[in-house]
Amino acid sequence: MGKLKKHIYDESNGLHYTLEGDYYIPDLKLSEEKRPIGRYGRMHRDYLKEQHLARYSYLVLSGELWTYLADLNDQAEERLDLIIEQMKAAEGVTEELKAQNQLEWVGWMNNIRNRAEEIIRSELIYN
Repeated sequence: MGKLKKHIYDESNGLHYTLEGDYYIPDLKLSEEKRPIGRYGRMHRDYLKEQHLARYSYLVLSGELWTYLADLNDQAEERLDLIIEQMKAAEGVTEELKAQNQLEWVGWMNNIRNRAEEIIRSELIYN
């Protein structure tokens, strides 16, 4: 039997392997990403695990999962803020209303936030 190569590359999954004893072990590296993945990143991670296991596994094995989730979380938070501001403007929820009737303002803001979060979930998290 011929001598096995110390290092190989598998084109089907894009991973490099190193021979350790009788087995090839994937050359995995930990992500250097330091940003938190946040609420939306955690939601999307759970969705990937349940609905798109192959994509999730690829992101884990390639070391890209944490960066991907942190980017998605940042994008979701920015989009949420934008949608909330647009809804507030369209529905006339102003700082004047907040000063005049804080309880009504809180009700409007809760309603707007809930609708905006539903948009974020459908567009970014569960898609």
